Amino acid sequence: MRIQVRRTGGFAGIERFAEVDTAGRADAQEWHALAEQALAAGRGTPPVGVPDGFSYQITVDGTTVYAADPRLTDAERKLITRVLKEGA
Repeated sequence: MRIQVRRTGGFAGIERFAEVDTAGRADAQEWHALAEQALAAGRGTPPVGVPDGFSYQITVDGTTVYAADPRLTDAERKLITRVLKEGA
């Protein structure tokens, strides 16, 4: 499973992108469950965020959903944080 996160917005407006491929990872099942929860909670179109807040594009194996601060679910927040921290 390939999980991609693109973060835009924020005070400085700097875009950040990271990707994780779960193939061969010992924790792949955990990633899959988290990704499925985030996809279920995401929106099909970019939501209206708050001034200087972050907006997110989450893509899992070609399926893309959108989310924005401050209305992230726990699953979205955890997945975004992990991908941006551990991804390349």
